[in-house]
Amino acid sequence: MNERIGELLVKENLLTTEQLRKAREESKDGGARLGAQITKLGFLQENELNEFVAKQYGVPDIDLDEFDIDPSVIQLIPEDVALKHTVIPVNRAGSTLILAIADPSNIFAIDDIKFLTGYNVEVVVASEEQIKRAVDRHYDKTSSLDDIMGDFDDSEMEIVQDDDDVDIGELAKESEDAPVVKLVNLILTDAIKKEASDIHVEPYEKEFRVRYRIDGVLYEVMRPPMKLKNALTSRLKIMSELDIAERRLPQDGRIKLKLGRGREMDYRVSVMPTLFGEKTVLRLLDKSNLQLDMTKLGFEQEQLDVFLDAIHQPFGMVLATGPTGSGKTTTLYSALSELNKVSENISTAEDPVEFNLSGINQVQMHEDIGLNFAAALRSFLRQDPDIIMVGEIRDFETAEIAVKAALTGHMVLSTLHTNDAPSTVNRLLNMGIEPFLVASSVNAILAQRLARKVCGDCGEPDPEVLAEALVTAGMSEEEANATTPMKGRGCGNCSDTGFKGRVALYEVMRIGEELKEFVLNGASATEIKREAIRLGMVTLRRSALNKLKEGITTLSEVHRISSADF
Repeated sequence: MNERIGELLVKENLLTTEQLRKAREESKDGGARLGAQITKLGFLQENELNEFVAKQYGVPDIDLDEFDIDPSVIQLIPEDVALKHTVIPVNRAGSTLILAIADPSNIFAIDDIKFLTGYNVEVVVASEEQIKRAVDRHYDKTSSLDDIMGDFDDSEMEIVQDDDDVDIGELAKESEDAPVVKLVNLILTDAIKKEASDIHVEPYEKEFRVRYRIDGVLYEVMRPPMKLKNALTSRLKIMSELDIAERRLPQDGRIKLKLGRGREMDYRVSVMPTLFGEKTVLRLLDKSNLQLDMTKLGFEQEQLDVFLDAIHQPFGMVLATGPTGSGKTTTLYSALSELNKVSENISTAEDPVEFNLSGINQVQMHEDIGLNFAAALRSFLRQDPDIIMVGEIRDFETAEIAVKAALTGHMVLSTLHTNDAPSTVNRLLNMGIEPFLVASSVNAILAQRLARKVCGDCGEPDPEVLAEALVTAGMSEEEANATTPMKGRGCGNCSDTGFKGRVALYEVMRIGEELKEFVLNGASATEIKREAIRLGMVTLRRSALNKLKEGITTLSEVHRISSADF
């Protein structure tokens, strides 16, 4: 936007002189254009600025956030030209190209596009931010593999082995400059930039695709050529030190990358044979992002007090439950970090060991040689332990040893797969543990889920969510009327999803004297839940609704990750 429009905005009383001065100063300091700075500072809404500029130049305005552009139109103008002139092509009619532009007075840009495309150009007005978002949104979809990899630099990347930190890139020295090596490196590093938790590399009959799981949801990021299918899988296997000749059986491995500036990233690799080739899934384990401060995990204060009290008991069992990928491991690592003192001997049995924790004896399970959770637990009890963590209680044998350890002066932390805290009691009983042993050994049970957070940059009130919907979800009428539900509009920061990051929701059930009676009498999960709520337990649904009230998450997320209480 040029300076003339700034002066006209002041003249029309849409901006004050002081606001224009501030926008000018900040646009010079930050390198942003004046129009973008005016909307960024909140002096004008994007649509208000669009309408004003369009009116001044006698051209239409357009809301690009609501407009889907045909890929064949996008291809008429290269991405670098679109960004250079802050323009984007939106439609084509015969020999005329409709061009969205932030500054209609920029004759040089319009002439450049005319010369480049050979079309007559008609302009419509859109804000600079809208054009940038549209460029991010549309050019990603149409870029070829060569475009994606064009500027990628992996010079600071190094693959290392855990044992002696040797660069095993030597194994594939002949193909070091091959496109597939560069593509694999790009996939691994791009996932870090996009804050993905998993990478899925999937072969199908007629296509080959790569997806990232970001904030718990899968998004497709690229479709490499089919001819690279076997080469890409083999490269990942070489990096993971797996057998590249074995294509009929599942394999598990690990990749460790040094990314420069002292940062390391671990990938847990799983290769599985499917109908049309091997599917590879990589779980990203970023030690620098491991949150071990319990106060920042998402606990409400009363829940945190109950949980801390349970893990600081001299003996007993604390269980974390929830589906895969719900953050149970992070919560237990946080608990171990809290308990990790020179005076305590802490041992963990994990499958796999996800993060290395200093001062804690971590043991990796190997089922094929008989080192399972039960065998590790028996060994731990001969190692003079104070605190034991078992990765997961899957069977009667593991559960029995864990319960006995909890009853003989040890603190035991573990996980189970159940839907909520009360049903965990029934799960232990179904495994064959006697009710009196469950009542005596378990201090507390924690159920958890991860809800996506509304993007901090584009969050806004959601007028479509009515108070009745909040009441149906479990709020009181008074609460519902006082709540302003939020949603993310979608922006460049959140890749137009409306969500950025996740927050943990907890249900912490303390097994006190009253609940022990229910367990001993063989009460159902529903009866235990009613009594726990009466005693003050905050359920998963209630925890989700509290996050909704605070504007952290949305109603759709509440329904996605929690079920109604009764």
